[in-house]
Amino acid sequence: MSTHEGVAFRSESTSATAREVLADALRAADPVGSRAVERETAWRRQYLEHFRRAVEAGIGDAAAAQAIASAGLRSAHAAMRFGDVDLDAAVTGAPLDQVLHTTTLEGGAEPETELTLPYRGERLRGDALLRQLDAWVERGVVTASCAEAVRRVHENPDWLRLEGDVVAVLGAGAEMGPYRALQRWGAEVVALDLPRADVQERIARVATDGAGRVHVPTRIVTSGRGDGGCDVGADLVRELPAVAHWLGSFAGASRLVLGNYCYADGAMHVRVSMAADALAAHLVAEHPRTALAFLATPTDVFAVPAEEVARSQEAYRKGRVGRVARHATRVVSGGRLLQRNYPPGADPGLCDALVPQQGPNYALAKRVQRWRATDARAAGTTVSLNVAPATRTRSVVKNKALAAAYAGAHRFGVEIFDPATSNTLMAALLVHDLRAGLQPETEPWRDEARGAAHGGLWTAAYHPRSALGLAAVLGVGALRS
Repeated sequence: MSTHEGVAFRSESTSATAREVLADALRAADPVGSRAVERETAWRRQYLEHFRRAVEAGIGDAAAAQAIASAGLRSAHAAMRFGDVDLDAAVTGAPLDQVLHTTTLEGGAEPETELTLPYRGERLRGDALLRQLDAWVERGVVTASCAEAVRRVHENPDWLRLEGDVVAVLGAGAEMGPYRALQRWGAEVVALDLPRADVQERIARVATDGAGRVHVPTRIVTSGRGDGGCDVGADLVRELPAVAHWLGSFAGASRLVLGNYCYADGAMHVRVSMAADALAAHLVAEHPRTALAFLATPTDVFAVPAEEVARSQEAYRKGRVGRVARHATRVVSGGRLLQRNYPPGADPGLCDALVPQQGPNYALAKRVQRWRATDARAAGTTVSLNVAPATRTRSVVKNKALAAAYAGAHRFGVEIFDPATSNTLMAALLVHDLRAGLQPETEPWRDEARGAAHGGLWTAAYHPRSALGLAAVLGVGALRS
């Protein structure tokens, strides 16, 4: 393993880096917004409005949206390094100090031949699955295009195995990734995650219990242990050149699908996202058939179609909180609570669900993925990017404030999903996107809105942050019971 820190910031200040990247992204499309970012002196409190502006500036102008994405990516890559070399040079010309080999694990189960979905203690299949999709659409939990995509996979179960594709899952041990579902369906997967015993044991257990074929990176230990044994897994941040070289070997007769499902806390999330982005850019350049896959977080800013806005307006009119109580709450809170989600007639609406507790590093790491999706689609690359629902993952519920907000979210029309439901649903959407032959929309925001399983954030009556505190207060009791 590399002895240096691997992918890292050039600046000692992650806040300065994020400001610089966002200012560069906006410079051509929104010069005023770019200057506002550069002059911001309270970044950690005010970053939300600047990330919002980086979406607003591209609505209704596809060229502006694409310019924001490409400029943001250039700036983000320039802001990072790998040891003593540029980030991009690390995957194209850096000498290898480690060579990764391949160990292949074969599953012993029979592949599932129909789409099923675990949901609230049951496994939905057939008509029950279709009824649940209809119910989610009716309640505004998922978009109609999301439900239609899942229906198409249900109607074409032969798609599930993804024959002819090799799916490289970065962050294979993550709760939200598609690894488990793909193994039940008999797909061929490259599973990459940290070389930690607990992580690799989980990956191996899923592989042997599944029905597919799993390739994992293996290194021959030449020092330290001294017994010539194998070390499984790889650290994408610190072993980026070796990982790039190794993954390239799978982009042959089969199409390689590179899926980024990595997560880390704080600044490390930016580092691992940038490592994955450098890897994506390299593989697409070297192997043009390569497809890219991402999960967009629902706690971000999205342009929302008129039909979702209309549902929100209806929820506002018929909401549980009456007009008098709503007015009183706003007065007491100085206008911060229970703001309506969209102005009347917005088309598209702008759902700003950024959560301050997640911080600017999380926002930047996830925005880089959206920028890559936009940039790659414009270049003709096959891209699967779908908004995933808010989910009770370990990384979320360890934050007490978020855990409480999630527990009270149902009172505001938002459904919080269990990880098993989310990862299967999103894996089905991945299968759809790789098999249905989707054409890019006329504007990038429409691509991001297609197939969204937003959990109800887009159709809720109230601006998410204006209800978050109340949801947390109402959820505290549920957590204690």
